Amino acid sequence: MELEKLVKVEIITSMAKIEALRLQLGKFGVSGMTVYEAKGCGVQLGTQEFESEKKKAPTLLDKQVVMMVLLEKDLNDFLSFVEKELYTGHIGDGKIFISPIMNVIRVRTGEEGEAALLEGEL
Repeated sequence: MELEKLVKVEIITSMAKIEALRLQLGKFGVSGMTVYEAKGCGVQLGTQEFESEKKKAPTLLDKQVVMMVLLEKDLNDFLSFVEKELYTGHIGDGKIFISPIMNVIRVRTGEEGEAALLEGEL
């Protein structure tokens, strides 16, 4: 049996955007997610929009990383949604990283692939 292709999506964004994003993920069949705090900066090196000069040394800003795995066939619709949800047009809207996943295994039941991502046996 060939497994559906899976992708890992990691979204780095500000803390303020996480709750709105979380509330909408179920619409895309996302059954689980991991959120963790991170510090970092992008190409602006942590420069805030109101600052008149670009920084020469990076300033690490508080961010949140949301990680989830979903079916590759659902990726384009999901990305369109996330981009619209996060967009403000201002510095710090975030980044989205997409990586292929070879397989997912639910340790408790041995389910693999898509079955390991869906609600399984209780």
